[in-house]
Amino acid sequence: MKIEDCFRIGSVLKTKGLKGEMQMYVDFDNLDAIDFNAIFIEISGKLAPFFVESIKYNQKNAAYLYLEDVDTIEKASALVRKDIYLPNKLKPKKRKSDFTLKDLVGFTAVDENEGELGEITAIHEYPQQLIAAVTYKNCEVLFPLNEEIIVAIDVVKEILTVDLPEGLLDIYLD
Repeated sequence: MKIEDCFRIGSVLKTKGLKGEMQMYVDFDNLDAIDFNAIFIEISGKLAPFFVESIKYNQKNAAYLYLEDVDTIEKASALVRKDIYLPNKLKPKKRKSDFTLKDLVGFTAVDENEGELGEITAIHEYPQQLIAAVTYKNCEVLFPLNEEIIVAIDVVKEILTVDLPEGLLDIYLD
């Protein structure tokens, strides 16, 4: 399993007790609504599978996690500060009402004048606004996501139509 085929749900914060229990930081909303019996933990850039013996959600962003074959504090300590993933097929589909501009990663950006710009690779959050990053003609192009620039968002086809200010692309390409 590759990291691209998974989504991050949290990370191991610390061990708890001597029998391998770990405290997990959960940064994925409504994780308790997903039914899973195995997770992947990133170890040295690769995803290692682990079967979940039990998971107890004790607070909004925290859970206690027992994994099969992780039954000592030494084994659990090796997993501290590691990211935890689930396969993309388990990721719940968002309702249209839950959609935010941060969900545009992976969408194709199309400018009304220049045509297709490419896939949105990242959304950067700044205090004033969100900035989209697109690789256009082998160059990273950044543009703001606001009402003046966004023309349309097609959630089904995953297309963001924009009207970029004249000369913005020239700044990056020159």
